[in-house]
Amino acid sequence: MYRDMIIIRGAKVHNLKNIDVDIPLGKIVAVSGVSGSGKSSLALGVLYSEGSRRYLDALSTYTRRRISQSEKAQVDSIQYVPAALALHQRPNVPNIRSTFGTSTELLNSLRLLYSRCGNYTCPNGHLQEPTLNVAREIPIVCPVCGEEFYGLGAEEYAFNSDGACPSCSGTGFIRCIDDSTLVGDETKTLEEGAIESWNMFGISWMYHVAGELGVRIDVPFKDLSDEEKDIVYNGPAVKRYINIPSKNGKLFELNAEYRNAHRAVEEALKKAKTEKGLQRINKYLTTQVCPDCCGTRLNEKARETLLGGINLAEACKMNLKELVIWIQNVVSELPDGVRQMAENILEEFMDNAEILLDLGLSYISLERPANTLSTGELQRMQLAKTLRNHTTGVLYVLDEPSIGLHPDNVNGLISVIRRLVEDGNSIVLVDHDTKILSIADYMVELGPTAGADGGNIIAQGTLDEIKADESSQIAPFLSNSEKIIIRNKSGDVFENGFINIKTSEIHNVKPIDVQIPKGKLTAVTGVSGSGKTTLLLEALYPAVKSFINNENLPEEVCDLECGDINKIDLIDSVPIGKNVRSTVATYSKVLDDLRREFSKLSGEYKTADFSYNTGKLRCETCNGTGSVSMDVQFLPDVEMTCPDCEGTRYNGDIEKTKFNALSLADIMTLTIDEALEELFGLKKVTSKLQKLSDLGLGYLTLGEATPSLSGGEAQRLKLASEIGKSQRNSIFIFDEPTIGLHPLDVKVLIDVLDNLIDRGATVIVIEHDLDLIANADYIIDIGIDDDNCGGKILAKGILDDIINSSESLTGKYLAEKELF
Repeated sequence: MYRDMIIIRGAKVHNLKNIDVDIPLGKIVAVSGVSGSGKSSLALGVLYSEGSRRYLDALSTYTRRRISQSEKAQVDSIQYVPAALALHQRPNVPNIRSTFGTSTELLNSLRLLYSRCGNYTCPNGHLQEPTLNVAREIPIVCPVCGEEFYGLGAEEYAFNSDGACPSCSGTGFIRCIDDSTLVGDETKTLEEGAIESWNMFGISWMYHVAGELGVRIDVPFKDLSDEEKDIVYNGPAVKRYINIPSKNGKLFELNAEYRNAHRAVEEALKKAKTEKGLQRINKYLTTQVCPDCCGTRLNEKARETLLGGINLAEACKMNLKELVIWIQNVVSELPDGVRQMAENILEEFMDNAEILLDLGLSYISLERPANTLSTGELQRMQLAKTLRNHTTGVLYVLDEPSIGLHPDNVNGLISVIRRLVEDGNSIVLVDHDTKILSIADYMVELGPTAGADGGNIIAQGTLDEIKADESSQIAPFLSNSEKIIIRNKSGDVFENGFINIKTSEIHNVKPIDVQIPKGKLTAVTGVSGSGKTTLLLEALYPAVKSFINNENLPEEVCDLECGDINKIDLIDSVPIGKNVRSTVATYSKVLDDLRREFSKLSGEYKTADFSYNTGKLRCETCNGTGSVSMDVQFLPDVEMTCPDCEGTRYNGDIEKTKFNALSLADIMTLTIDEALEELFGLKKVTSKLQKLSDLGLGYLTLGEATPSLSGGEAQRLKLASEIGKSQRNSIFIFDEPTIGLHPLDVKVLIDVLDNLIDRGATVIVIEHDLDLIANADYIIDIGIDDDNCGGKILAKGILDDIINSSESLTGKYLAEKELF
């Protein structure tokens, strides 16, 4: 009777309070609760961890040694858990080499198709018919000239491998020195320091060598001849004897090699080791499309092969919808023998493409750089990878699958989830979006609050049972009975003026001309891929940055009016820090203040000694990380709490110095709210802690590793340093600040944004959360047109304007919320 449920007894992962819970199998089970209540601990820390671990345990020892394995979950018992797959909350931001084609693996099939079924050109320029010789690994013989040659392997069409353009190494771009930046003031002479790259890199005396090469050094740079300017920029590395005067007037003779203005930058770039050093050099560099491959990333040989009359680079320019139609037509027209092989490759391609089309990614081309995709697009790409195999009997754990998705995109996600259940799988989803929670057959709600006060089951049952349960915190939001609009939005929207930006076409986004009110909360909404990220992160943010720094506007920006704006901040959800050494205390600078205070109390130790990263008081066993990794040979490495410091990161001598009977190690285990009470005498410390508490982060411990924070928590932590300051003439752009936030936490976030606006800030959010959108002063709803191009402004105005717009998709879903 129990085998239709996963039976969990005594779960103690992270803050779970020894809970017992039964999870129905073959159903959609939602796990809800406020941020930090233990949802991910139950879903990922218990269900996924045990489901994947037990499956891997069934493999051979040899295989297990080559697979990253998780340790056994802290649970007394767990029965009937199937093999598990997980979709984690935050997709990683891809690097410059990654494209939509490589990330989705569609390009693998396309490369193989070109390799095995393409029209090759022989060395004498004759185009060949498709042949099986390439697959058979024998030479192709040209029927016109008789020349024998071999076809290319799939790897030779890969721009990250053998097919890369040699000039740009497969990136599609080259970095060049911008001559206009090398001369700061053309009215200056070389003697007066006209060449900035010489002054910047410690060779300001180089003009003496230029003088020896025939350049006039006492004439304004603008009046030099073209020949003289060419010597300054590109002159040869020859040696000349020069006299350099010292500060006391004495002359030093030097046999110096000439380093022209270009080479000065190139040499500095080779030697640059730090981020700060690279930033100094970047001002002299400009990124341009590679002239050899024209941005296609492929070498000439890879671009020669044709299929259906076009090469691989041209095929990658098509969006997915066009490509799917084209590739099916091309394969159907191939000669009989080759077509049979091509159909196998096509089947693999279509299996992959169909789920991407179902998830609404038809408008993206294979060549699109993956680092320009929005969070929602990356999330659906990751979802497609997870779900493309037709499985049965698998437990899918989805951690906030609705992140980055517009309510209209969520419909596609829901259909995919339901299809998985129909195939005989089980779904456990952690989410805050009431639209996706409402499809659940069963719900487990954790709480009542976060951190140490969370980890308890406060409600469980069917949706109707949850709605009727008075202890449930999500119930009022599921039934639409909770008051959503909590801001006072009186006054003329444009009373403080506006920011106007005009862009040209960027990616699949048409030119946009839009006004954003100053001193207000503006929500930029729209389906994934409509151009929200492109407008704000790729156009507005860099344009305002350039305006503030008196630099040229980015080429995609045609015009910008922003008046007296003098500061712009981008608060995104990229994780803070890369490892466990970055904690809430270090990032917020609270630990710096605590170390200073403790050094005053101690007669023995200095401020530096209290650092758990480098100080004398750190635990030498774990080097201040609080944990050690144990190699258990055939079993997975076991990450365990350090046996010497018991996770405190410090050695025993830390107990010698105390404040209010607490050592620094003790303080690191406190939550922010607890630390506020215990450290009331330390004004600098409590001032910073109070800001964190006001941001709704009071449940985080000071020693919590920042990479483990949710996207919403990371954004609020980044914002902490701005709280309480005057924000007049400032712009804050938030990229989906509600990521990972429960509807109750969204209310706290709205108060935080209101605080910034009260201090004079202009706040712009990219957002899908309807509760936050409903509280905005001004809404810009962007859509996709019939040609799959983004940038179409569907509606703009106050909340009423959006709800009453027949064009606005966002308005349709806001109307369903019954806000008034």
